[in-house]
Amino acid sequence: EENQYIAYVAYPLDLFEEGSVTNLFTSIVGNVFGFKALRALRLEDLRIPPAYSKTFIGPPHGIQVERDKLNKYGRPLLGCTIKPKLGLSAKNYGRAVYECLRGGLDFTKDDENVNSQPFMRWRDRFLFVAEALFKSQAETGEIKGHYLNATAGTCEEMLKRAVFARELGAPIVMHDYLTGGFTANTSLAFYCRDNGLLLHIHRAMHAVIDRQRNHGMHFRVLAKALRMSGGDHVHAGTVVGKLEGEREVTLGFVDLLRDDY
Repeated sequence: EENQYIAYVAYPLDLFEEGSVTNLFTSIVGNVFGFKALRALRLEDLRIPPAYSKTFIGPPHGIQVERDKLNKYGRPLLGCTIKPKLGLSAKNYGRAVYECLRGGLDFTKDDENVNSQPFMRWRDRFLFVAEALFKSQAETGEIKGHYLNATAGTCEEMLKRAVFARELGAPIVMHDYLTGGFTANTSLAFYCRDNGLLLHIHRAMHAVIDRQRNHGMHFRVLAKALRMSGGDHVHAGTVVGKLEGEREVTLGFVDLLRDDY
């Protein structure tokens, strides 16, 4: 378009705190998007040297460790989200989890806004889901999982939920990394790595940032940030279905998230 330009900007590494996605984003996109002189601005990509990317924790475990934990190889892992996501009691929610896992799924998951509402408090949900997990495992002879959403209003509450999930014997927890924040996400990733929990990441709120083609930032930037902050898998878009996504772009995110550095 007319009056549209691409700019490449280089920064010295000493401007950034090691291992902090929060500082990285504050420095690069913190104020510049508010400048009066700019009608629109979009961050298309970040090229991060290994000397800096290696200061981050990265995924708590990764693909191979997850397959080893589940003892499932040579095929995609199949899962689904429990619907209706809001309004079920904890007992009915647990029953739905059991039926899905008993029917052949490897995983089920909480949706992004299933946290701890009056109709289903988090502790009750965790207990009934754990019961469903162990029952389906005993009947199928397979290792099963459910992404227990540990996202909370404070980091302390988030970690409390992750600790309870580990004590129940759950193999995986989940976090909304954009609404929860990078500091909270990195803290949870450290806990998961130290305590043998897999970490699933939901990208709720991403479209507010990445959907406009002339303003915001591309999801590849958010994906790289998540890769550094920590997560074993993340929603990367869909080629078919209800959400926006293009095949080549989506597969590009997959390749990006599987790169070494």
